[in-house]
Amino acid sequence: MTAYLEGEHQPVTREVDVASLRVTGALPSGLEGMYVRNSGNPRFAPKGKYHWFDGDGMVHGIRFGSGGARYMNRWIQTRALKHEEQAGHALWSGILEPMSEERMLLPGGPIKDTANTDLVFHRGQLYALWWLSGLPYELSTKDLSTVGPQKFGGKLKGGFSAHPKVDPRTGELVFFDYSIVREPHLRYGLVDASGELIRYEAIEIPTPHILHDMAITENYSVLMDFPLGWDQARLAEGKFRIGFDRETPSRFGVLPRRGTAADVRWFDAEPCYMYHSINAHEEGDEIVLTGCRVKDPIPVKRSAREDIARLDNIELVPELYEWRMNLKTGGVREKQLDDLPTEFPKVNEQGLGKKLRYSFNPRIARRSEAMFDGLVKYDLSNGSKTTWETPTGWYVGEASFAPRPGATAEDDGWLVTFGTNAADQASACFVIDARDMKAGPVAVVHLPQRMPLGFHGTWCAGA
Repeated sequence: MTAYLEGEHQPVTREVDVASLRVTGALPSGLEGMYVRNSGNPRFAPKGKYHWFDGDGMVHGIRFGSGGARYMNRWIQTRALKHEEQAGHALWSGILEPMSEERMLLPGGPIKDTANTDLVFHRGQLYALWWLSGLPYELSTKDLSTVGPQKFGGKLKGGFSAHPKVDPRTGELVFFDYSIVREPHLRYGLVDASGELIRYEAIEIPTPHILHDMAITENYSVLMDFPLGWDQARLAEGKFRIGFDRETPSRFGVLPRRGTAADVRWFDAEPCYMYHSINAHEEGDEIVLTGCRVKDPIPVKRSAREDIARLDNIELVPELYEWRMNLKTGGVREKQLDDLPTEFPKVNEQGLGKKLRYSFNPRIARRSEAMFDGLVKYDLSNGSKTTWETPTGWYVGEASFAPRPGATAEDDGWLVTFGTNAADQASACFVIDARDMKAGPVAVVHLPQRMPLGFHGTWCAGA
């Protein structure tokens, strides 16, 4: 998958820290804080086949304040990266390469924990996270340097998922841990507002699957168990390859926020996969969940089309979707809300877990590599949508929502995202008024170096 080492995905080789960036337009006076985004950026030439998810974690950040902007980027100094820097070359091969005996003997295991996937800001602390549930790595909000792994006083015995949720009302950090190779295959965790890990519950699931996201409501947590995991036929032959089981339902596990494994209620739905949820809320007897659903992530017959985004054998065709789980009857109602492929959704996280009206989703470009050529604002109350398309040649990433100070309307704030133009070897940060997306950016901050397209980010208010 060399495409993910070229063009818009080409890694950068320098760490820089530059203030007083050139701005086209005007930065809003109320935009105070830092936008940070994680990505895979290999420090050394990869060994063997390269997958987009393999690269070492690199965080790019832009701090807004006093009408100006400062950009910085840093590799996340994971334990694995330190071993490779000492060796002077890559030690780990990627997830597309076989599990050799040599890999099994590497420190920390055969798959490198890169902390390259997402970022969460909790209690003024910034953590970098990994999609295969690794150690959370704390980063300094001053310069993005690595402080070190966070084990919550030694209570975190396993890993930490890529997409935890921070409850804006209670200050709790809700997460899960999973593994398709070790037991327990699923754990549920809760860090309270003081930073103490107070729940870390093993939850039994019948088959280990690749789990990626979760959701919260005001009173409940929602775990997701989709039938994507080891291809059982290949596994019987001693071969490791990811497969999709169309005969096994998707499952949602609902439990009270501070509940235990015994409190989990499972709801069955149609087989599918979902990388990212949008939000969940309580409505009468129902838990309502929205997200970007992929009906068939690994088709039996691969499409010949070249305008479908792919990651190895996985096709990325997600669509806006809703599930309603009835806590009284145990039933599930589900429906598709739109047929436009969008992903990496974000909301105004000040209302996370309550009923929200808006979701801001990047639009998947008609390319064979995963990238986004616009932002879509969905009005979940009436099904309408508004789209901002990137300038010709530009592709953007996930857009975080930065609330306007003192705002009362849900969409009163700005969308902040990084974009790259490979032809011009240029990158920029786009700031868009979320109430008027069609008007385009109110400010474009020109970055001092090109940056690759990446994964997830977050808005750090006041950082």
